[in-house]
Amino acid sequence: MNEIEEKNQRIKELSALITKYQKSYYDGEGEISDADFDKLWDELKLLDPTNPILQKVGADSGNFPKAAHVMPMGSQEKAANPEQFLAWAEKHVYEDYLVEYKLDGASLELQYENGHLIKAVTRGDGAIGDDITQNAKKMKGVISTIYKNDEIVPFTGGIRGEVIMTHQVHKEHFSDKANCRNAANGLMKRKDGTGSEYLTLITYDALSTNEKSFFKTEQEKIRWLKDCGFNVVKLVICKSPERVIAYRAKVMEERKSLEYDIDGLVVKESIINHEDAARNRPDRQIAFKFSLEEAVSVLREVEWSRSGGTYTPVAIFDEVELNGTKVQRASLANPDTMRKLGVKIGSHVVIVKRGEIIPKIEGVVPITKDSSNTAVLSEIPYPCVCETCGTTLIDEGSRLFCPNKNCDKRILHQLMKYQKVVDIRDLGKTLIAQLFEAKKVRSITDLYKLTEEDLIPFFLNDDSIANEKKSLGAEKVYNSIQSHRKMGLSVFLAGFDIDNFAETSAEKLVNAGYNSLEKILTMKEEDIASVYSFAEITAHTIAEGLAENAEEMQKLVDDGIIQIENPSEGLLTGKSFCFTGELNTMKRSDAEKMVKENGGTTKSSVTKDLSYLVTNDNSSGSSKNVKAAKLGIPVIDEMQFLALFK
Repeated sequence: MNEIEEKNQRIKELSALITKYQKSYYDGEGEISDADFDKLWDELKLLDPTNPILQKVGADSGNFPKAAHVMPMGSQEKAANPEQFLAWAEKHVYEDYLVEYKLDGASLELQYENGHLIKAVTRGDGAIGDDITQNAKKMKGVISTIYKNDEIVPFTGGIRGEVIMTHQVHKEHFSDKANCRNAANGLMKRKDGTGSEYLTLITYDALSTNEKSFFKTEQEKIRWLKDCGFNVVKLVICKSPERVIAYRAKVMEERKSLEYDIDGLVVKESIINHEDAARNRPDRQIAFKFSLEEAVSVLREVEWSRSGGTYTPVAIFDEVELNGTKVQRASLANPDTMRKLGVKIGSHVVIVKRGEIIPKIEGVVPITKDSSNTAVLSEIPYPCVCETCGTTLIDEGSRLFCPNKNCDKRILHQLMKYQKVVDIRDLGKTLIAQLFEAKKVRSITDLYKLTEEDLIPFFLNDDSIANEKKSLGAEKVYNSIQSHRKMGLSVFLAGFDIDNFAETSAEKLVNAGYNSLEKILTMKEEDIASVYSFAEITAHTIAEGLAENAEEMQKLVDDGIIQIENPSEGLLTGKSFCFTGELNTMKRSDAEKMVKENGGTTKSSVTKDLSYLVTNDNSSGSSKNVKAAKLGIPVIDEMQFLALFK
């Protein structure tokens, strides 16, 4: 099956799944979570943006007569995270952003003639739904005749709302149902109407159809609905997209105390735009959803994790659940990030875990007059001196580090990094630590000076040594080290444990024409920045690391201890690969090694110039799979990957 056939097959699968899950959702027995449904929807949108499935909503049961809507009840555009919302907001600049709760229930339209209720119609397919008027009249918040100031309001048109079940009702009467939304969907469509009295309608939209004007803006519309006696959705006004994001973080924390479920916010402009509202998917408003990959918690302390000479802040907070996983720790990246966030001990923080990214702190919930955030805040203490050598630490903003090249912690970390990058498998971390403690190895150069005799005491006891027994372990390690004298330039450079200078980064330098050690070591910061398009800080860190290790690098090559191999021509020359998920027949490191030995390159992420994404689960909703689909990058499995070498 070629790429086009595979793509078409996947589109068919997604269309069938979405249709199936939409039906179960609108029939009140949702089979999968909203987050999982959104992943399927997003994948289909990437693969086939004009697919007719994307223009449809649900379908109701056949238990009731059908009725047409007064106002369209299509689906909304959605943003799953702040980045997607900001991308939408760039194209939709409003003086005021009106923000409402996105109610997690079942849509219902009340149709009136001169203030009297004549029909209550479910969402259905967006144009026609089920007429459940008799059931609706039993619900709290459904008004049979609209009064204002003791007079009938001559309103003709439609009023739209969401039928919800409160948490208390669910707990007391319908705990057998999976959630409030499913229970509400099921009850409102019962043929005999029993149970509808437990439901509540909350309104958020209205449309007059007889040319009588009752409101001119979205704010006035909500006020009018409230004055007429309807339950209305909560509405706030934000002056910028950034304030919308901050408000969302606040609501994420507060929603657990609400009496009903919400699954996001609806963001719109103040102007009532009938033309946009008539579309299947209105463009001038968006559903800014909450995600299973986000949560709010309270920061309790910050630990400083040490990797070599670099100190990285790690947040410890009250346990939360992200996408089915309990989480209590997340990265704060570096001092600059902490200062930019304004985070303190006691802050209410937003934790995210998207795709395959480890948890991190994305923001701080702002404290407002009506905020539930009343914690006592205190400053986060920063370490000042290296715990190993006592040297004063340097805070460059983007990193907090020990500048002492001879710090034992830094040397040991570099040795272990070199072993991992160069892939000297028989030289394990435990043995490296023992050799370091015994002062046998203090540099990468020392590794290659080791003899079998140096290694024997680490494998045999004194009696065995006295009896001149041979150590197979010592011989194996010695041979393993000596067999790793030849390597590519990018591997050699990455082995020296320079911050922000992994093998893939080094490959970019080499591919840009800096293909010898001499050229690398004479690069200036601006040269590095121009190749990577990185900020000056990153270029400075790499240039500083190269300068610090230049003498040993040059001597290893000049003395013939290390031989730098030129990139070889092979089966995969000019091709790049990214691996995700588990492989069945080999380790990922072995697969990456095969690529490099055959002239190809590997990447840690999906980029537009990637040749192949290799995964055994091409149907997953991982960030790499989604991005590959978006960029049109071929996705192959392990067997197809191995076939490239035949």
